[in-house]
Amino acid sequence: MDDAKEEIRARLPIEDVVGQYVELKRVGRTLKGRSPWGVDKTPSFMVSPEKGIWHDFSSNKGGDVFSFIMEVEGISFREALEKLATQAGVELKKYGGGDKVVTERKQRMKQILELSCRFYQFCLTKSQVAKKYVEEKRGMLQGTLDTFRIGYAPNQGKALVQFLAKKGYKTAEIEAAGLLNRYGGDLFRGRMMVPFIDTNGVIGYTARILGQGEPKYLNSPETLLFNKSRFVFGLAQAKEAIRQHNFVVIVEGNMDVISSHQAGVREAVATSGTAMTDSHLKILSRMTPDVRLAYDGDEAGVKATERAIMLAGDLGVNLSVISDYHGAKDPDELIQESADLWKKAVSECRPAVEWLLEKYEENIDLTSGVGKREYSDLAVKLLRNVQDAVERKHYEKMVARKLDCDVEDLRAKKVAERAPRRLKKIDAKVEMDILKGLRESLQAILIYGKVTEVKGVELPEEEDKLAELAMIFDARYKGWELDALTQEAQGLLARYKDEVRSQEVRALNEQLAQAEDAGDEEKVEEILRQIMVLKKS
Repeated sequence: MDDAKEEIRARLPIEDVVGQYVELKRVGRTLKGRSPWGVDKTPSFMVSPEKGIWHDFSSNKGGDVFSFIMEVEGISFREALEKLATQAGVELKKYGGGDKVVTERKQRMKQILELSCRFYQFCLTKSQVAKKYVEEKRGMLQGTLDTFRIGYAPNQGKALVQFLAKKGYKTAEIEAAGLLNRYGGDLFRGRMMVPFIDTNGVIGYTARILGQGEPKYLNSPETLLFNKSRFVFGLAQAKEAIRQHNFVVIVEGNMDVISSHQAGVREAVATSGTAMTDSHLKILSRMTPDVRLAYDGDEAGVKATERAIMLAGDLGVNLSVISDYHGAKDPDELIQESADLWKKAVSECRPAVEWLLEKYEENIDLTSGVGKREYSDLAVKLLRNVQDAVERKHYEKMVARKLDCDVEDLRAKKVAERAPRRLKKIDAKVEMDILKGLRESLQAILIYGKVTEVKGVELPEEEDKLAELAMIFDARYKGWELDALTQEAQGLLARYKDEVRSQEVRALNEQLAQAEDAGDEEKVEEILRQIMVLKKS
C-alpha cells in the first residue's frame, strides 16, 4: 500500500486534514493550534506542512496524516487509510493486490523517461542547428543546459521509439510515458526539449519547435507520473535557493525560469503554462510564506494576480508583485539586458494588493462619481480576500483616502454587495463567458480538427452554430497537426471541468457568507463539507 499512501499524501496536504479538527494559525514555516484532545490551555499543537508531520506537545503524540486520523478518530490504520482515500479521491482497489503492478508500471515509466532525456541530450550535441538555437538565440550556457537537462528531439518519425525499442521497451509502455503519437511514432520532433523534473526524476516535457509550425510549445500529456495541476516547473532546481533565501519568484513561462536561474535568481519557478491552482500555491507555501509574482502588467497579468490573492487568502502567504522591468516587456527580456536589473526588480517587489489597486486606478477617472463607484466596486471585491483584519484595515484606509470617503462607507458597500441577487447576476455573466469560450474552442477542434479521442462532449447540430465554430477553428487552429489538436482538446476539457468545479465552489462561498451573516451554524457546517468535497474532487 506504499503507493496508495504516497498518492493520498500528495493529494491531501496535512494542514488541510488537521485543519478540519484544529483551528491552525501560521507561525513562520509551521502552523500552531490547540490540542484536539483538549488537554492544553495554550496552543501546543504544531504542524509542519513542509515535512508533512504533526506533534502535540501537551499529550506527547505525533506522526503523519494517517496517525493523526487514527488518534483523533480512534480508528485502525486500515480505517484511516480508507477514510483519507475517500477524501482524496483515491481508489484503493487500484492498489490492493495490484500494488506491485502499479509500482512496476511507474518504475518502467521512470526508466523510459530517464532514457529519453539522455537520448535528447545526446541528440543536442550532434545537431549544429539545435546547438546554435539554444546557445546563440536562447543564450544558454553549458551549465544551464546541464542543470535543466536541455535536449533536442530529431525531426524524424521514430528516432526515439526505435532507440527505446532496442532497450527492450514495448510500444504500450512508451505510449503510457507520454512519448508516442497516435501513429506509433515520436510525439516530439524537431523541438528543443525541456524536461519536467521532480523528486521522481524526469516526468514529462515541454518542447519548443525550432522552425515554423504550430503549436509553438507542445507539452506531455498527463500520465501516472505527470499532473500539471500539481507540478511546479523549476522547483527541483530552485528548492535549495528558496529555503536559503526564504522567498520564491513565480514567473509566467518555463523559459523565464531558465533565464532567471542563469542570471543568478535561482528562486524562480513557473506553473508550466497553466493557471495557478490551490495545489501549486500550497506546495510553495510549505517552503516559504514570501511569494513574489513576476507577471505582465496587462489584463491577463492583473487577472492572474487577482486569482493568486484569492487562493492565498487562507494559506498565510505574503504575496507581492515584481513590477519594475525597466522598460522590458517581461523577465526574460530584462535579463537579456541586465541580470543585475532583474535582481534589483526582484528585491524591490511591492505588496500585491497595493499593486492591483494602483492598476485599477490607471484606467478609471477618480474625479467622477461613476469612476469612484467603479473603483470602489473593484477594491471592495479585492479586499474580501485579505484575511488579516489589520492588513485589511490598512488597505481600506488607503482606498477611502483615494475616494475621499470614510472606511465605514466602504464596509457598508461591502454588505450591500453581498445581496445574493446582484452577486449572482454579476458572477453569472462572467462565468458563462469563460465556460462558453472553453466549450466553443473544444467543439471547434472536435468537429473540424477531426479529433476522435476526446469523448463525452456534446456537439451542436445547428448550421449557424457550426459555421461559428468553423470560424473559431480557422482563426485559432488552422495548420495544427492532429497530435497537437488532440492534446489541446484534452487540455481544454480538463480546464472546462476545473472551471465548472471552481464556479460551484465560488457559489457555495457566497452561500457560506450569507449563512454566517444569518448565524446558521448548521448550514455553515453543511456548506463547508460541500466545499471540501468539491476541492478534493
